[in-house]
Amino acid sequence: MKIRIINGPNLNMLGFRNQDIYGNRTLKDLEELIKSYCLENNIECDFMQSNHEGVLIDAIHESFFHNYDGIVINPGALGHYSFALRDALEILSCPKIEVHISNIYERETFRKISVISEVCDGTICGKGFEGYIEAIKLISKIRK
Repeated sequence: MKIRIINGPNLNMLGFRNQDIYGNRTLKDLEELIKSYCLENNIECDFMQSNHEGVLIDAIHESFFHNYDGIVINPGALGHYSFALRDALEILSCPKIEVHISNIYERETFRKISVISEVCDGTICGKGFEGYIEAIKLISKIRK
């Protein structure tokens, strides 16, 4: 199985950004956690992060053409308003799981809305880094 992990705006600042909400671990720490899990479970994974909407959309399109078995996406703030990101995800037929490190439903009003959730096969939020592992497990379950 081949899974792509896509992280959106400001996730490159994990470990520095509002540690009360996001913790003190970095994006590199997150990627190492995921790599370790995937290695143990014979899953191929790759990562990309961008602070630019168009780059994220290009990565989603690339995922379509390279036949990924699933996508885990943390769209960051773009998940709350980017219909372009939503439209790109809608094109994919593979399982797509939206992940948020914090619980977006317990935060500011604008964060409670996700415009991409209805085109994803699931949303996991408020579980920190472990939410990504849960998302990979969910993709594996869907693919069976």
